[in-house]
Amino acid sequence: MPYRSPVTDYTFLLSHVVGYDRVSGTEKYAEAGADMVSAILTEAGRMCDEVMAPLQRGGDLNPARLENGALRSSPGFAEGWKAIAEGGWIGMSGSPEHGGMGLPMAVTTAVNDMMSGACLSLQLAPLMSQGQIEALEHHASDAIKELYLPKLISGEWSGTMNLTEPQAGSDVGALSSKAEPNGDGTYAVTGQKIFISWGDNDFCDNVCHLVLARLPDGVPGTKGISLFLVPRNLPDENGNAGVANSLKVVSLEHKMGLHGSPTCVMQYDGATGWLVGEEHGGMAAMFTMMNNARLGVGGQGVGVAEAAWQHAMAYAMERKQGKSASGTIADHADVRRMLTSMKADVFAARAILAACAVAIDMGNATGSAEWKARAAFLTPIAKAFGTDTGIAVSEAGVQVHGGMGFIEETGAAQFYRDVRVTAIYEGTNGIQAMDLVARKMMDGGEAAAKLLDEIEDHAERARGRLPELAGPVWEATETLREATEWMVAQGEMNDRFAGAVPFLRAFARVLGGHFHLIAALSDPGGAREKLARFYINALLPEHAGLLEQARNGAADLYAVSLEELSA
Repeated sequence: MPYRSPVTDYTFLLSHVVGYDRVSGTEKYAEAGADMVSAILTEAGRMCDEVMAPLQRGGDLNPARLENGALRSSPGFAEGWKAIAEGGWIGMSGSPEHGGMGLPMAVTTAVNDMMSGACLSLQLAPLMSQGQIEALEHHASDAIKELYLPKLISGEWSGTMNLTEPQAGSDVGALSSKAEPNGDGTYAVTGQKIFISWGDNDFCDNVCHLVLARLPDGVPGTKGISLFLVPRNLPDENGNAGVANSLKVVSLEHKMGLHGSPTCVMQYDGATGWLVGEEHGGMAAMFTMMNNARLGVGGQGVGVAEAAWQHAMAYAMERKQGKSASGTIADHADVRRMLTSMKADVFAARAILAACAVAIDMGNATGSAEWKARAAFLTPIAKAFGTDTGIAVSEAGVQVHGGMGFIEETGAAQFYRDVRVTAIYEGTNGIQAMDLVARKMMDGGEAAAKLLDEIEDHAERARGRLPELAGPVWEATETLREATEWMVAQGEMNDRFAGAVPFLRAFARVLGGHFHLIAALSDPGGAREKLARFYINALLPEHAGLLEQARNGAADLYAVSLEELSA
């Protein structure tokens, strides 16, 4: 089935659910009004449907490969990258000073979601560049900005980030890569990095790597890490890609999915690099890029969930088996349950994603500490629930196909294989949950409480129109408030961590109920109200069991010794 970008869904979400009008009402984003956004989404959707989506299966069947040290991308990916670049979709939120559109993150997030649904393997490439663009805008010297940003934004050059090493995964502070001053303002960077998405390609003049490494006087751990910009080709006197730098792709990882996206092992042997940000301040600079990527990865999960649902829905409406009203499996109760759950969760995850992007925009436009806290609080939820939804919906899509879902030719399995890694990279979903209950609650739970206040206030106002939906949302929010207060009260951090994952999911469940309720009020008696009824009656109740788990503490986890566990 041809992929259809969810332009209508995003137009509805931004206009009626997540309050995008507040963003366009600011001076910073005044030009990005409803008409402009609608035109942008329509054009982006056309590019996704007509250019990117046809590359999805080919990228899986004809993976990127390494030939004599040279990267060969999947057929058609070069043309796909060109369409993305020429449409301006790489630098959507980039500064106009360097050729970007200066659009709100809410718009960039919508486009990235649609691109992910069309062809996730290719979408990873512009996402990496977008993160690098933001990191350089915030932390690089003026000279680096002037040289690199226009080329990254135009797509002439591409960007990556290099964190992970064989012995240093989530514990980034354990890295061993080093950087020695060359005496001329540059540094010689040496080390090996793994899991580098789009570490090389054959359609850009240059690939620019942001690399974490330690200076000679860098202390052990994360506080001694610096960030360096290390290009594949050294810029010449005219700013063009010149001679090759001392780095190479050692190998490509053999992955479960995302075959069209080369995941590289990178080797740096005294490669020339430039410091980005302050000495020993690499983590602060890299986290700018990672936070951008976490929102983007949440969007990847949602995008693939959308595509997997569309694929399953089309199959269910064609597959004739047994007796049903329509004669197809789409009218069998359990298949209908799966399809409706898939659609309801895609909406919930997408709304959380969009609400997070709106909070980022409001923080950028107003400087408000409250909006920035809201964005920071929602980011781990958007990333974790978005990717969990991508995995769950893709898995359900295989089930809807029955035995044919296990057959690669149907394409159903590819969605699951491609999206599975999103729960792992940019901080595993367990790490996202731990961040939520620890760092994001260092304010004593203030950001969480303000969000819960808003949900309860809205549910209270909605009682007059949809009491049977507003009531359960209000009650679920109050239960979540109690669990949040319990989390904040735990002095032993491991008691928080033990229940962090179910807590995050419960928070997402309640947020989903809130956004579905808003949608129902905007479409009385229509399809969105009906979908909201299903979500609130069938899926929202999951929050209660999750919160019971969340408040269980760590005692039971550690009561079973490792010896007993492994017996």
